[in-house]
Amino acid sequence: MKRASLLLMSLMLILTLALTGCGSDKAAEPTEKSNESATAPTDSKKKLTLWFYFEGKSQFDIIKSLTDGFTQKNPNIEVKPVYIPFADFKKRLSVGLAASDLPDIVIIDNPDHAAYTAMGLFADITDKLADWPDKDQYFEGPWKSASYEGKQYGIPLGSNNLALYYNEKMLADANVKPPQTWDELRVAAKALTKGNVKGLGISAPQNEEGTFQFLPWLLSTGATFDHIAPDGTRAFSMLADLIKDGSMSKEVINWTQSDVMKQFASGNLAMMVNGPWQIPDLTKTAPDLKFGIAFVPKDSKFASVLGGENLGVMNGANVDEAVQFIKYVATPEVSKKFSQDFGYFPARRDVASDPYWSQNPQLKVFAENMENAQPRGPHPQWPTISNAISEALSKSLTLTTTPEQAATEAQAKIDKILGNK
Repeated sequence: MKRASLLLMSLMLILTLALTGCGSDKAAEPTEKSNESATAPTDSKKKLTLWFYFEGKSQFDIIKSLTDGFTQKNPNIEVKPVYIPFADFKKRLSVGLAASDLPDIVIIDNPDHAAYTAMGLFADITDKLADWPDKDQYFEGPWKSASYEGKQYGIPLGSNNLALYYNEKMLADANVKPPQTWDELRVAAKALTKGNVKGLGISAPQNEEGTFQFLPWLLSTGATFDHIAPDGTRAFSMLADLIKDGSMSKEVINWTQSDVMKQFASGNLAMMVNGPWQIPDLTKTAPDLKFGIAFVPKDSKFASVLGGENLGVMNGANVDEAVQFIKYVATPEVSKKFSQDFGYFPARRDVASDPYWSQNPQLKVFAENMENAQPRGPHPQWPTISNAISEALSKSLTLTTTPEQAATEAQAKIDKILGNK
């Protein structure tokens, strides 16, 4: 790809990708060139750089434990972790691509992997993984999120997904069982709605968070992100009906996933859809709350959406060493400890079957749900596609359009993005 084309694509991506996140104002920018490994080292040790955006000292220490552990086993290779605030991360990648100032490895949000792969950022490591037996241990969804057009450009680092939380006392008092189907959910949500308490809460803002929370409902119908209509109409309709009958608050269009957790912790929601990362804050905020976790109720099949990050191998002079590093991180013993420390779910079946996840009553549902979790995309135009989906959801939940109109409009926008006739 010619430099002019790379520069144009990079600048376009800077303008179109949403630069949202939780970067720390106090975090220092990297002071060294990230492609330091391309310069002649003063000793025989190969030096690689890893970019990541996880905020806080504890997160940095966990990442550094990976790089230090690798160097202990491979003393001729050093991997330096470098923190980049999430709000700047995509811009730094895009500018770095144009300026040839990039790291050797990145930890990247899984729906963004395909977009940067299409720009030529990541190396095709398919052949380097061909004889690697560990690849067969990965869940399909996480593995697919690091793929593009049948080729592999990295591996999953860790994953999460969405499930249904329920207040055990509220359900028992109302003689309601955790719903498994949409019909059961409608009945349960209505029965649990009393006074200031709503039966169900979700996060549905007009952004990636809203799309993330909507996808389990959409995928359950058999629809896909690029073929929303006609089956996906049922998902818009089901959620809009919960708004209409008062079982779900109209405020869900303004709630983040953290807001939903706080409403549930405060006793204002009998059920909510959320991820496993909320469990520590939920138990701290409401230590006496007894809650259960189940799959998101289904239409035609159980479905969930994949969250988490991938390890991407950058194009450059150190691809072989970078692949060596990601294979080290993927080993069961390293992957298990990292996932436990970081609050992830392992992307590998063999690690996820460990009693730490498989026998924990709160975690095992999320572990089992990895079989149902599907990635967002993957597609190089995912940010634009996501905007079309979350906009349609917002219109449907505010009752400004019918579910049929929402699905049809979203499909038309997606067809235009994809160049479909």
